[in-house]
Amino acid sequence: MGVWDLVLVGLVLLLGLCGVLLPGLPGSWLVWAAVMWWALQDPQPVAWWVLVGTTVALFLSQVVRWALPSRRLRPSWAGRRMAVYAGAGSFLGFLLLPVLGSIPGFMAGIYLEERHRLGRHGEAAAALRTAMRSGGSSVLTELFTCQLIAGAWVGAVIWG
Repeated sequence: MGVWDLVLVGLVLLLGLCGVLLPGLPGSWLVWAAVMWWALQDPQPVAWWVLVGTTVALFLSQVVRWALPSRRLRPSWAGRRMAVYAGAGSFLGFLLLPVLGSIPGFMAGIYLEERHRLGRHGEAAAALRTAMRSGGSSVLTELFTCQLIAGAWVGAVIWG
C-alpha cells in the first residue's frame, strides 16, 4: 500500500474520531470502514488481525453502551465548545498517559470548559456529572474504542 493510500486511511480514521464527537457523522462506522479498506488493500496477516480486533472492539463498545444506565442521550449532550474541550483532553490524555489517559483527559476537558463557563469548582463538578450522565459516558466509550483502534492501526503500519 502506498504512502498516499495510508495518508487517506489515516484521514478517514481522523474524520471518524471527530465524528464520534460531532452529531451527524458516523464515527465508529468511518473508523471501521477505514480499517477494512486498509486490510483489503494490504492483505497481510497483521492487517486482517487489526480488522478482526476492530470489529470485536466496536461490537463490545456497543454492548457496553447498551449496558450503561438508560439515560436519554440528548441530541446535543454538549455544546460544540464542550465537544472540542472533551476531544482535545481525551487526545492529549491518550498521548501523555498512553491509552488509559484518554478517560481522565476527556473528563478534564469537560471540567475545564464548565469551569471556564461557570467560574466555580462546585458548579463545574456538578455540570461534569450531569454531562457524563446525560450521554457523556456513552460518547467516552465510543471515543475510547475508536482511539484504541486508531492506535492499533498506527502500530500495525509502523511495525507491520
